[in-house]
Amino acid sequence: MTLHHSPTPAPPTAPATGRRHAGAVRAALAAALATAAVTAPATPAGAQGRPAHPAAGEPVRYVALGDSYSSGLGIPEQTDLNCGRSSSDYPHLVAQSLGAASFTDVTCAGATTQDMTQRQGSAPAQLDALRPDTTLVTLGIGGNDLDLTGTITRCVILANLAPNAAPCKASYTVLGQDGIRRLINATAPRVEAVLKEIHRRSPQATVLLVGYPAIVPDDGSACRDLIPFATGDFPWFRDKEKELDSMLAEQADVYDATYVDLYGPSIGHDACEPDGVRWIEPRATDTAAGFHPNATGHQSAATAVRKALTP
Repeated sequence: MTLHHSPTPAPPTAPATGRRHAGAVRAALAAALATAAVTAPATPAGAQGRPAHPAAGEPVRYVALGDSYSSGLGIPEQTDLNCGRSSSDYPHLVAQSLGAASFTDVTCAGATTQDMTQRQGSAPAQLDALRPDTTLVTLGIGGNDLDLTGTITRCVILANLAPNAAPCKASYTVLGQDGIRRLINATAPRVEAVLKEIHRRSPQATVLLVGYPAIVPDDGSACRDLIPFATGDFPWFRDKEKELDSMLAEQADVYDATYVDLYGPSIGHDACEPDGVRWIEPRATDTAAGFHPNATGHQSAATAVRKALTP
């Protein structure tokens, strides 16, 4: 789940330049794709003829879209301080492993679905990076549409009043209606619109919709020394994240994309785990932003994306 981020962050490290591999690596990719196939999602009306994976033997032209969970906020080296983008984010790792012929990473911390089609501060609309010859697109979006920074802040404040209850859950429940669920439902058609526009601009592209990893323990246990939520709000927060991921998986299935599950592989590596085990940092460090994936988390995400491109 991604935290809202202004378009002028101040990550702790200096910019560096990502690298791409070509030549022999590209030849190996072509051979691998000759027998590879991405799990085919349900095909909506008008989606006939779109490829299940980049064509064998063709150069991979990759565009990465998304928010801070895709940009690698706070992870060295930061190549774009304005967007909190790292040369070690999962898009860079995927591009390197595929030997992409071209690679454009426009992921930006704080991005919402709205920022796919309009400027985000000084950052251009992300979908403007797409081209008719783009063959691979990854998209990680949705968390900021829920204003999760506000949710986390509220949960921390309310925990001081009722540390052994679930005050944050109660504050979002009005007349039996779940406010976060309502926001998730409202975000679904926005994700749909983004997926449709990706297909319109890059009709030959394989599109991967990337979910969010586990932030708090999947078993509902608490770690108030690391994350100052009330005890009862840990399982509630877990459930809301699962609902967000489920919505994304549904949109991918219907609108001609492949969903990449990051939650399952990250169970046991949440922000409550000790250093060296966790893939999400509970507080800002010199290696990652607070409540965001660290470098190991991005390596896991890259593995999941690559797996989606193989049998």
